[in-house]
Amino acid sequence: MTSTLDPLLEATRLLVEAWGDARSGGDLSRAQLVAVNDVLGLLHRSSGAVHAEVAAAIAYESRRELGPESLAKQQGYRNTAQLIATTTGTSTGDATRLVKVGEATAPRSNLIGEPLPAKFPALREALAVGRIGAAVADLLVTFLDRMIVKVGRGAVAQAEEFLVGKAPGLSLDEVRRMVTRLEAHLDPDGVAPREDELRSRASLSMFERDGMLHVNAVLDPGRAAAVKTAIEGFVSAEFAAKREGRDPAAPDADRRSVVQVQADALVHFAEHALTCQRNKTLNGATVIVRVNATDLEHGSGFGLIDGIEQSVSIDTVRRMAGGGGMTSWVCGDNGEVLNWGRDRRLFTRAQRHALTERDGGCAFCGLPPGMTKAHHIDWWKRDHGKTDLSNGVLLCETCHHLIHDNGWNIRVDGTGIRARVWFLPPPGTGSPPRLGGRARTEHIA
Repeated sequence: MTSTLDPLLEATRLLVEAWGDARSGGDLSRAQLVAVNDVLGLLHRSSGAVHAEVAAAIAYESRRELGPESLAKQQGYRNTAQLIATTTGTSTGDATRLVKVGEATAPRSNLIGEPLPAKFPALREALAVGRIGAAVADLLVTFLDRMIVKVGRGAVAQAEEFLVGKAPGLSLDEVRRMVTRLEAHLDPDGVAPREDELRSRASLSMFERDGMLHVNAVLDPGRAAAVKTAIEGFVSAEFAAKREGRDPAAPDADRRSVVQVQADALVHFAEHALTCQRNKTLNGATVIVRVNATDLEHGSGFGLIDGIEQSVSIDTVRRMAGGGGMTSWVCGDNGEVLNWGRDRRLFTRAQRHALTERDGGCAFCGLPPGMTKAHHIDWWKRDHGKTDLSNGVLLCETCHHLIHDNGWNIRVDGTGIRARVWFLPPPGTGSPPRLGGRARTEHIA
């Protein structure tokens, strides 16, 4: 292990020399700060090489066939990764990757004990002298292992030499980008299958917490390009306008950070999609804000947005109304203007708004209005049901099937948007009727 330890000792000597007589990091000159930072980088890479070699040795002494004689178990740990993670304060994942690097760069022997070179000899040399660190080595080992079965050991050996020559002086992100490009070059036939695999992992989740909507998106490259380019273009335009605008020292100057402007970009594109008259892809989705007309007039109270738990101020209601337009509608206490009888089969937009006011979303499970459809309680064809507010209910697809398949009945008590929706369980279950709609969770006068 002496050859691996020498660069670490040399890096330590250089650090002492670069630090000089300074009492703390704040006493270092700019030249010393740069020199110390460079040496710390070498020290970090050299220590990673030593740790990888030690980790591989610990893993060998802790292999499963040793049973209770395993080094890790004798020290009170389940396995090598837990031992290393606990003693170094890293994660078990980091410890596992360190072992992988150590094993891939350690000398080997054949079945009769004859010495063999390391699996990746060029990588071993670069790691041992501190030209690359353990994190970069892990990235390269993972890539080279994956490519052996695709392009063969000869091509992988050439790729190893190329990567080891290019990696020093690059950040981990830059090395990752280089590896991605090289993989496409070595295995062009694998690009399409990789695309399919990445596309299958794409996802977007939304949840509310602490009054904020959290949006987490994972997108494959082909579709991510449009999202990334559009958001970056919006940010660029905003900062260009800022540079050409008012004095940045002015009290009302725009001081949004990049991440704040990116959030504004997402909102901007969504608002555009919702208000674009030519957009036919959103299935009639509309942002509905509910507010008392008197509160809106006097600037008091608050508003509620369908699908969002957090209440919003009157100022926000007014801003949303000004930006997206406002549709006001009035109906009698009995909802008479929303009754179409047998003249229409499909519920109108105004009727759906009224049902949303009454039900708040899926009247059975509470999913947001955008995930529901308006259904006839008495079926249009079988029961000759009317397309009236008193015969309509908002249900998501799952609850719609659950209610019909399991024999539930629906009853609406009262008329208009203040009516109460009740779900009646199948006979014989002994369950009480279940109140549905907004009345289940909200105080409604």
